[in-house]
Amino acid sequence: MRRTAGATLFALLAFASNSILCRMALRHVHTDPASFTTVRLVAGAATLWILVQVRGRTRRVGGSWPAALALLAYAVTFSLAYVALPAGTGALLLFGAVQVVMIATGFIAGERINSRIALGWTLAVAGLVLLLLPGIAAPPSLQALSMLAAGVAWGIYSLKGRDSTDALGDTAGNFIRSVPGVLVISMLMWSQRSADAQGIALAAASGAISSGLGYAAWYTALPKLGAIAAANAQLSVPVLAALGGVALFAEPITVRLLVSSLLVLGGTALAIRGR
Repeated sequence: MRRTAGATLFALLAFASNSILCRMALRHVHTDPASFTTVRLVAGAATLWILVQVRGRTRRVGGSWPAALALLAYAVTFSLAYVALPAGTGALLLFGAVQVVMIATGFIAGERINSRIALGWTLAVAGLVLLLLPGIAAPPSLQALSMLAAGVAWGIYSLKGRDSTDALGDTAGNFIRSVPGVLVISMLMWSQRSADAQGIALAAASGAISSGLGYAAWYTALPKLGAIAAANAQLSVPVLAALGGVALFAEPITVRLLVSSLLVLGGTALAIRGR
């Protein structure tokens, strides 16, 4: 249980860090979406491959092409949407889509929701709405569809990890398989390329640490969490990202942020414990 909780916490912190790094790189125009995604996936693939080679047991990479395609689809559509969408709107679209995909799959697979999971999910959703609703604006339709597609793809990628028995090897294989696709996309969008040293560094950090290691931790936790509890846990990411904004960008701490944080993080912990 402690290993699952630790892996889940690390993964969620990595996801939040990913959002902050993406915002820094894309919203401040240090790089274009295609270049950011390419560096991100290549850096993640290289880091994970090295870790697989130096570990003590088997050096084989695993994963699958369906999971790699879901990872690629998520990374590309997320970057494209993040350029134009407000943070609150994007978070609701992304995690709303993730919730629908993963909870529906859990129901179909016969997962049961006990009172703790139901109460935890209700508290987390209430906290997320409290945090984001005042800043929600009508989103551009193309970017909104792109973010919804990112949420569906991430939900599928997460579901692929439920049967993983080698989190590091499977994540490495998925990243490596995604590289040819992202290189093709980068070539197709070559005329729109724009990247400075800071943008490349942010993308590399996003890929190697927040994505590569974070996704490996996520695949470690998923077999124990189940689809419904895993979907609920991810509702904490926008709150963690907001708290990261307070720490890194001197954003103000408000009563709304504190109450939302308590609701979301407390609800997430309750749901995971219920699982």
